Amino acid sequence: MTPLPPFHDDLGAAFAEVWRLLAEGPALRRNAFHMPALATVDAHGHPQVRTVVLRAVDPAAGTLRFHCDRRSDKAAEIAASGVAALHGYDSATKIQIRASGPATLHTDDALAETAWAGSMAMSRVCYGADPAPGARLSAGDAYTLPDAETALTLGRPNFCAVVVAVARLEFLYLDRRGHRRAAWERADGWRGAWLAP
Repeated sequence: MTPLPPFHDDLGAAFAEVWRLLAEGPALRRNAFHMPALATVDAHGHPQVRTVVLRAVDPAAGTLRFHCDRRSDKAAEIAASGVAALHGYDSATKIQIRASGPATLHTDDALAETAWAGSMAMSRVCYGADPAPGARLSAGDAYTLPDAETALTLGRPNFCAVVVAVARLEFLYLDRRGHRRAAWERADGWRGAWLAP
């Protein structure tokens, strides 16, 4: 029988494991936390969920970063509410992570410029799409994408980096010998507690 992981009954080790897994997300494309689900609330109060690519994690600052098109509904929803939540689940390790908190759109600042400069050419092309994301089309292919060189100037005005300052973090580990669930809230440091799974 596989031994239980060190974080099974150690709240501090569970917290460290959550941040370790999140930090692997941007670097490892096949990692379950590379493409978490993003949850927002639309103008009608309806929940909206979609997948994003986790681009950067800063455990010391407690932040997560992803990118989006500033013309998109998700950008408008984040701008209106100022909050967002991310969710990831790794079926191999049976670990779920939920993170939520204030979210900030960075469009024309140094962070946005650095994020844009670090983006791959194929990613930049998407930001130059015409019409904007979510627009109704007369046919499935009734949109255009610029070439990689044109995307450098055409796509940049539509690009934004989103930073979520995690205020609440939840962890769930499933094991038949005993599930473990914990949550941490940030206020003058992190405070955590075990929760009933």
